[in-house]
Amino acid sequence: MSSAQVLPNRFRVVVLSGPSGSGKTTVVERLLEAAPLRLVKSISATTRAPRNGEVDGESYYFLSPQEFAERKAREEFLETAEVFGAGYWYGTLKTEVDRAQRMGGWSFLEIDVQGALRVMELYPDAVTIFLHPPSMEECERRLRSRASESEEAVQKRLRQVQEEIGQSGRYRYQVINDRLDDTIAEISRILRREAGTAD
Repeated sequence: MSSAQVLPNRFRVVVLSGPSGSGKTTVVERLLEAAPLRLVKSISATTRAPRNGEVDGESYYFLSPQEFAERKAREEFLETAEVFGAGYWYGTLKTEVDRAQRMGGWSFLEIDVQGALRVMELYPDAVTIFLHPPSMEECERRLRSRASESEEAVQKRLRQVQEEIGQSGRYRYQVINDRLDDTIAEISRILRREAGTAD
């Protein structure tokens, strides 16, 4: 624990969601370094094959479709989703929350809106944060800058962005990711308040 981190008054689950183009990945990387308390990032399970450099148990838990389905049937997941109709499943195992608690931190889940709504049912006191892009124009610019998808795919993602933003009112907090430093500072303030250590 760094000198900047505080001891929270009780264990919590933290959920961060945001649409494609909201800058989630960068925010998560910075937040794990700069958060005022220990966040233990949940490792997702997936049925897709590992990519170069990915390590089982660190990048993801790589499960066969059969094992994933069996564990899903045994209700071992907090949430699951089939992503972009590719036939691959992703999910958060309940044991990930237990792992964070054993490590003395708060469980930190970076998951989509569908999964977040399920977690809210299971953990009504979860600290839920929705990350907004600065604007739809900037969101579209970021999506197009990836230059790896067809126009049809970009339009599909933009429709999904609108749908996800439409659910943002279900979250306890909403943060606009305009300037990264300001975003990290705002989320850190939220965590201190929820930990009972706000100034």
